[in-house]
Amino acid sequence: MPLATHPHQPDYSPRQNAVLDCALRLLVDGGEKALTTAGVARAANCSKESLYKWFGDRDGLLSAMIGFQASKVRTFEDNAEALTEVTLREHLVLFARDLLEVLAGDVSLALNRLAIGQASREGSKLGSMLQERGRRQIGKRAGALLEAGRCAGLLAFDDRDEAYDTLYGLIVSDLHLRMLLGEDGGRMAKDFGRRAERAVSAFLRLHGREKGSVQS
Repeated sequence: MPLATHPHQPDYSPRQNAVLDCALRLLVDGGEKALTTAGVARAANCSKESLYKWFGDRDGLLSAMIGFQASKVRTFEDNAEALTEVTLREHLVLFARDLLEVLAGDVSLALNRLAIGQASREGSKLGSMLQERGRRQIGKRAGALLEAGRCAGLLAFDDRDEAYDTLYGLIVSDLHLRMLLGEDGGRMAKDFGRRAERAVSAFLRLHGREKGSVQS
């Protein structure tokens, strides 16, 4: 029951994904002012016409960048094999570590800081894009793992979204806010493995099968 082994954005080709990666690096290195179609085209060695064809306007490019970044959190791929207690825990821990590493990365921090800076700007869509193309897409894919765990009798919960919110909170806690405020992410990253293990253990104590049978 494999997880994705590398970042991928299924809506786009490898070439387009490479362009998105260049755009994300521009944002990190130069901020919002560096993120122009001319700048992205130059950095990615493609034409502005290609950018418009692939992604539409600037909002379309930002939406694609966020989706590409969110795809770096590997999640469950259901291929009809049965989950076991061991494999369920492995999937959850891998998800937790990926989530922490992506949120702690300079790209995600740059995107979130930009969204916070634009929050009071009339017509700004970046905050809603981060919710829809970022956290919600990750949650939707992670929810498939929780649902598979429930169907296999390994997890017990009434509402999948509430169970995911619990898992997310146990993994992230206040860590993302602290990094957005400038706390040293490199120092925190050294504990990501233990943090992921602890979060998954706490989640399984709350929702593991010892808490009751699978709810229909």
